[in-house]
Amino acid sequence: MRLLIMGPPGAGKGTQAVNISKTLNIPHISTGDIFRENMKNETALGLEAKAFYDKGMYVPDEVTNRIVEDRLTWDDAKNGFLLDGYPRTIEQVNFLDQILAQKSQKIEKVLELTIDVPVVVARLLKRAQEQGRIDDTKEVITKRLEVYASSTAPLLTEYKNRSILIKVDGMGSVSEVEGKIKTALSV
Repeated sequence: MRLLIMGPPGAGKGTQAVNISKTLNIPHISTGDIFRENMKNETALGLEAKAFYDKGMYVPDEVTNRIVEDRLTWDDAKNGFLLDGYPRTIEQVNFLDQILAQKSQKIEKVLELTIDVPVVVARLLKRAQEQGRIDDTKEVITKRLEVYASSTAPLLTEYKNRSILIKVDGMGSVSEVEGKIKTALSV
């Protein structure tokens, strides 16, 4: 199965993606994890991405597209995958459609985790303290939510029009949300 998981920063996408990945035996591909690893190792890509992350901005499409295109060629993604953090723009949607079409593939379902904004902010501030993530300040979180609303939310309309969007209430415990997702995916 080829899936996307979407929702605002802090909605629990990463946590739920790990569970879905195990259940469906497909790789969880997180662009955020890829960028953070590169930033930690101070690679050229990491330094380029860090300049955007520190301002609460998304990494430009051309950089992100290259990373995703390469990652989808790995053997573990041949029979499916779960993308987390990509696509974030209509241009990225079109790019993803093109690279999948070359393999006679397409995105089958898009999960949207919905959550209240005050809960998102509280989760991200807590995560910043627990994990020492310098990219999760209140100012950066606010900027990310604004960018999400203006840039990424319109993608949900695109996927809704394709009849592959599934909204899942992201409020509740990890296991409660996991149960909602399994029900939504019928797994």
